[in-house]
Amino acid sequence: MLRSPFFCFILFIFFLSCKEKTTVEIQPNSLKKEAMFLQEKAMANFQKSNFNSSFYYFNKSKIAFETSKDSANIVFNLTQMANIQQINGDYYGSKETLTEALPYTNKNNDYGAAISNLFGIADKELSLYDDAVFYYKQAINDVKDEILKQSPLNNIAVVYIKQKKYDKAIEILESILKSGNLNASKFVKNKARVIDNLGFAYFKNGNPDKGLQLMNESLKLRNNAEDFYGSIESYLHLAEFYAKTNSKKSNQNAQNAYQIATKFHSIDERLKALSLLISNGSGTQYAQKYISLNDSIIKIRNNFKNKFAKIKYDSKKEKDENQKLKLEKVENLLALQEAKYQKIVGFIGFIFLGIVIVVLVRYYKNKNRIIRIKTAYDTETRIAKDIHDELANDVFNAITFTQTQSLSVENTKETLIQKLDHIYTRVRGISRENNDIETGTNYSDNLKEMLSTYNSKSTNVIINNIEKVIWNEIDEIKKVTIYRVLQELMVNMKKHSHAPLVALTFDSDQKYVFINYVDRGKGAEKNKIVKNGLQNMENRILAIKGTITFDTEPDKGFRVNIKLPK
Repeated sequence: MLRSPFFCFILFIFFLSCKEKTTVEIQPNSLKKEAMFLQEKAMANFQKSNFNSSFYYFNKSKIAFETSKDSANIVFNLTQMANIQQINGDYYGSKETLTEALPYTNKNNDYGAAISNLFGIADKELSLYDDAVFYYKQAINDVKDEILKQSPLNNIAVVYIKQKKYDKAIEILESILKSGNLNASKFVKNKARVIDNLGFAYFKNGNPDKGLQLMNESLKLRNNAEDFYGSIESYLHLAEFYAKTNSKKSNQNAQNAYQIATKFHSIDERLKALSLLISNGSGTQYAQKYISLNDSIIKIRNNFKNKFAKIKYDSKKEKDENQKLKLEKVENLLALQEAKYQKIVGFIGFIFLGIVIVVLVRYYKNKNRIIRIKTAYDTETRIAKDIHDELANDVFNAITFTQTQSLSVENTKETLIQKLDHIYTRVRGISRENNDIETGTNYSDNLKEMLSTYNSKSTNVIINNIEKVIWNEIDEIKKVTIYRVLQELMVNMKKHSHAPLVALTFDSDQKYVFINYVDRGKGAEKNKIVKNGLQNMENRILAIKGTITFDTEPDKGFRVNIKLPK
């Protein structure tokens, strides 16, 4: 078979470029050892309550494990970082770190419960009680061991007490004790915590005698087990119990809580004890302590938040700079190779290179035009299919109903109204999915609003850092494409994945916009994801010279990474 001169020239250039290669030897074992060393250093600092240093080394270890793609250790480090942020009152920062860990939980299901539990704690502290209960229930679903379920169950009961849903709290706590899972001596601290919360719930629910009996029983268990830190909560509950009936006993319990909390450097419990002493009218000395301590902890926690954010920022900047240096090194090597072979290629190479550029430009122009035409055709086909498959059938059924039923009957009229209302809702849905998109100053708000419409009782949608992208720098066509692609992703999730949790994270640099989508839905086989209507999304992204990758497995969620130039 004959080959064209152009083809032979391309082969010639290829063999020249392959004649000499420069390779960089990667030593994965060395990288993993360094990552483990950093992780051990982080844990040692955590044990000493050196939270800044611990957070720094966990973050460095995470980056090192990313190089070796060790997802189990990556999610472990992120979970520890989120825990440190919560210890220091940075609950919003903690949720952002936990969201970063979500893509790794499908491969490491053991961490799913821990992450859901930490989400629940953060939302509880932010007074987002319904969200907290949602995550605690998710944690329960993620574990099979009945013992491990007791902690999130207890946490749900605590939230119910804060919501004044005392009957629900009592029901959960009684069921924990009746199960007998905490009867072993090694679980005495857990059992004491449940009994204390149960007693407090009974007291709040109007049964003070039973409440006092249980709270005293819990305090005795804690003291016998030398669980002095746990006794702080017992003393605080007893102080609140006696607040209206015996101020002397209330003050004594509050002072006990304050002294132990001071010993354990537990700021929040100290503040709560001081608050009870102040409310009992115990003098201005406690008020002054409260103000001084509260001001001090606000400053300290704000300082921690800023340091955590700076550690993350500096690490990302360092990582980007290292990648840039590696890229520059490769470019320099390529430049040296080009100079070495430039004399061989000579003038003929430049001529053929020009031909290649012209051919490629024309090829990609035609290809992008075809993609845009196909995208428009696919959209029109999809609209037609929605109208034919769903709307037309609904209209036909409504017409048939009016022809076969007497409209004078009240129930018949009500049924017809419901059918017409359903048709109206479908028309609005099709219109919303295909209407014009505002690409001006309100674009990000409209995009966020569109994504939020998919929030429901069964699906929680988390949107991170959408404000970080400077949308005014992006042209209208790309904004429309982003909007439509994300809309199609959410529709696909609703129809196929049925995900209880969806997270979208936005980011950008000087050249590109990055969008990461993660859900914890049903997933699919990789060789079948195109058949689920995702080909249209890929065509849209390719038409604006971007890239989109899908990663999914059955029952392990769905992940999409989008990268497109500004």
